[in-house]
Amino acid sequence: MKTLRLAALVAGCALLAPAIMAQSIDELQDMSPEERHEYLQNLSQEERQALAEERRARWEAMTPEERDAARNEARERREANRAAMREQWDSLSEEERAALREQRRERMEQRRETWNSLSDEEKAAAREQMRERRDAARDPRSERSKNRDRRPPQ
Repeated sequence: MKTLRLAALVAGCALLAPAIMAQSIDELQDMSPEERHEYLQNLSQEERQALAEERRARWEAMTPEERDAARNEARERREANRAAMREQWDSLSEEERAALREQRRERMEQRRETWNSLSDEEKAAAREQMRERRDAARDPRSERSKNRDRRPPQ
């Protein structure tokens, strides 16, 4: 009897999971960037893969006209975000801008110090990892490249 209940529970969850994921895909667009980041960080690797596959399937099911419309929407959102960022920067006082520039300089200096503190072997491994990422992004057969090609043109 317990086995039957467990099987029913597992089957029910398996049937509900795609509906929950599909709902969350639609909701992702309505979330703020911070909410979206938080949501995605709380997903397991399998849930992230399922979400990516769902988005990929939706993209591939679109007509060329729908894809163009989606690209245009993304371009418009990106331009609106950039305009908002520029407006926010322009609204800052000179002291606030100077403070932000200083924070950026400090982050860059910290990265430089971290890099300089690495051994030659660690630097070589880091370079190799960066090279692999770059090559994967350029390889049309790689997952990274496939994701890159799905991004709207800039």
